[in-house]
Amino acid sequence: MSIDNPDVILIGSGIMSANLGAMLKRLDPSLKIQLYEVSEELAQESSNAWNNAGTGHAGICELSYTPNRSADGSVDVSNAITIFEQFEQSRQFWAYAVSEGMIDTPPDFINPVPHVSFVHGQSQVDFLRARFEAMSSHHFFAEMAFSTDRNEIKQWAPLLVNGRDDTPIAATRMTGGTDVNFGALSRKLIDWMAMQDDCGVATGHHVVGLRRTSQGWDVTVKDLKTRQQFTKSAKFVFVGAGGGSLPLLQKSGIPESKGFGGFPIGGQWLVCDTASIVEQHSAKVYGQAQGEAPTMAVPHLDTRVIDGKKAVLFGPFAAWTTRFLTKSGGLTDLPGSIRLDNIASLLKVGAYNLPLVKYLIGQGLQSMESRMKLLRTFYPEAQAKDWRLVDAGIRVQAIKREDGEAGIVHYGTEIVTDKDKTIAALLGASPGASVSVSLMLQVIQDCLPERLNDRDGHDRMKKMIPTFDVKLQEPSSTALFREVHQRCDHDLQLDRA
Repeated sequence: MSIDNPDVILIGSGIMSANLGAMLKRLDPSLKIQLYEVSEELAQESSNAWNNAGTGHAGICELSYTPNRSADGSVDVSNAITIFEQFEQSRQFWAYAVSEGMIDTPPDFINPVPHVSFVHGQSQVDFLRARFEAMSSHHFFAEMAFSTDRNEIKQWAPLLVNGRDDTPIAATRMTGGTDVNFGALSRKLIDWMAMQDDCGVATGHHVVGLRRTSQGWDVTVKDLKTRQQFTKSAKFVFVGAGGGSLPLLQKSGIPESKGFGGFPIGGQWLVCDTASIVEQHSAKVYGQAQGEAPTMAVPHLDTRVIDGKKAVLFGPFAAWTTRFLTKSGGLTDLPGSIRLDNIASLLKVGAYNLPLVKYLIGQGLQSMESRMKLLRTFYPEAQAKDWRLVDAGIRVQAIKREDGEAGIVHYGTEIVTDKDKTIAALLGASPGASVSVSLMLQVIQDCLPERLNDRDGHDRMKKMIPTFDVKLQEPSSTALFREVHQRCDHDLQLDRA
């Protein structure tokens, strides 16, 4: 369905557009919102459950969010604290959506799964102990446990310990972690939005052009069934098209897009459905980075709940690709994105990051046995007959020329807006989906501030995200954090036994 004269056009049906559309409609029910999705089904790219880790990234177990020890032996955990607070905002909005009847059946999209960090080797044991000491002193992580005791770690995750040699090991654990099906959540939110007055959702529609006007943007759309093109005008456009965002940003021609490039990285999972193994493992276990692996490829052994079925996944294994999208992308996506303003950055990424390029090519060519060898650093008794290889989607890492001569690949999330705040595009990767509510709140505050400036708008947002205007990480907010966190657990049914 396509509506006339929308105020806002959303491009892409992943978790970013889903959250932004739902938040805006609750913030101002009079807004007319149109969403276009190129695929025939919603949330089939980065938000699809098989195309991401499903980790409710809260900074608990991801060792890549905390750097190695400094000279004095301490570990800086400030990034983990920030990510935890951002994920809290996501939980709050999703809990609000459940409590208000916007979406139903929380176990369809979020389930309680303990988050575990696991290391081996004495130097890494010492690192994890220092990390634990820093994190557990903060009220966000007060419930974190640390252990070097094999019997205790075996109780947490027996697959990690059975058959292991006598190399020192250590683990941290928090039972409050989650597994999130971002695709299911996206579809629930967009389905709700589609039922609201003056909202339209159209799948099988490809946005092929963006042209600035005095009132905002003309958006040219191609109906893939009829092959006909039409144009819709809107005051504000959000580009949340995953790997398709960069080409659309380039089509917009805004000066802020100049110099951006994209570096696509493919991925694959090893998946186990064997009941006797799946029943033993109830955790998301994150380990140490492997050499030149990008952040998105830090290995983890995960409990996943997808469409009501529990499985264990290991990976992701990165791979070289030139596609920007898994389903609708093509081999010419990367070369087609090259412009005079970004070619220097792209070439420098290749020249200055040769170990990364070599790593990606090697990952794609490795044998099943080499994948199993890495798996056995987590699960020593793993056997190849219990595992199958599946694709894990594509991430297009943003490259910015402002980052210096090397054209460094980004592993965070970039929100690019024009100076008039009439268009915003999201580029980047982990921990994007988990902190999507925080990111979309940032878009609203930056591009649509008038929706929050009056008392009514502020109060509406306060109901959606109770701590949106509070620094939850401050010690003075400890009691508030615990109260709101517990309420969200209840609404999202995460406190079930």
